[in-house]
Amino acid sequence: MSVDSTWAHDAWRKSLNLPDDLVLVSDFNREFGARYGLLTTTPNGLKDIIRRAVLVINPDGKIVYRWDVPDPPRLPTASEVLDALRGTAGVR
Repeated sequence: MSVDSTWAHDAWRKSLNLPDDLVLVSDFNREFGARYGLLTTTPNGLKDIIRRAVLVINPDGKIVYRWDVPDPPRLPTASEVLDALRGTAGVR
């Protein structure tokens, strides 16, 4: 998900030859980013950008796994995210 428009996502998909069934989600109006506290300002002054994050959200809208930091030193491992999907990890 990014704040880029759906048109920008389509161009990005085309330029990278991504499959059509790979879902790219736009938060152009910043509603998701605001709801989950993910909006930030970059060091060069770009406002309301979604910072890099991984969220696992259950059907009730509750976050069961959260990984986000303003300046990510690393990405979460696949096993961390998979454990959250399996329901074995807590909110972080």
